[in-house]
Amino acid sequence: MKSTPRTLAAVVTGVAAAMGAAAAPAAAVGTVPVPVPLEAAEKTLHMELPSLSGEIPLPTPGKPDGPQFVEGRLLPARTLPQLPITGGLPGAGMRAPVPHVLGTDFDHVGVGVPASDLRTLSPGLSVDAPLTRPNPDHMGLPDTKLPEAGILAPVLQTVPGADLGAGPGL
Repeated sequence: MKSTPRTLAAVVTGVAAAMGAAAAPAAAVGTVPVPVPLEAAEKTLHMELPSLSGEIPLPTPGKPDGPQFVEGRLLPARTLPQLPITGGLPGAGMRAPVPHVLGTDFDHVGVGVPASDLRTLSPGLSVDAPLTRPNPDHMGLPDTKLPEAGILAPVLQTVPGADLGAGPGL
C-alpha cells in the first residue's frame, strides 16, 4: 500500500481525536474513588461486615504570578514566585453493623468524611541587590545599600468536615 500525505493526515487526526477523548473525562474528575471490596468475605463468613470506601483527590498546579517590577529596586519583587496548587484532602466512608447497643432502632453506625477542597501556595522568595539604581551625582555609578531578602510564607486553606450517623440499616 502506498503512503500518501492524506493517509498520514487521517491517521494523525484519528490518533489526536482518540487521545483528546481519553483525556477529557480524566481532566473532569476531581477525586478518584477507592472502594474496599468485602462482599466475598461477607458471603464466606455469612455475616455483615463493615463497608469501607475512600476518595483520593487529584492535585492540579496553577499559574504562578510572575515577578513584578518595583520602582527603586534593581531586582523585581517575587523573584521566586509562589506556585498555587489546588486539590483536596482525602475522603473516607465507613458503615458498620453494631449489636443494638443504642436500642433496637439503631443497628448501624456510619461515618462519612467527604473529600474537601484544599488551596495552597508554595513558599516564595523576594530579594534585592546590594546596589541602588545608577546615581547621576556619582557619574552614573550605583550606591551601595544593605541587601534585602524576604520569604513569602506558604498558604494552606481548607474546611474539612465529617458526618456521623446511627440508625436502622444505614
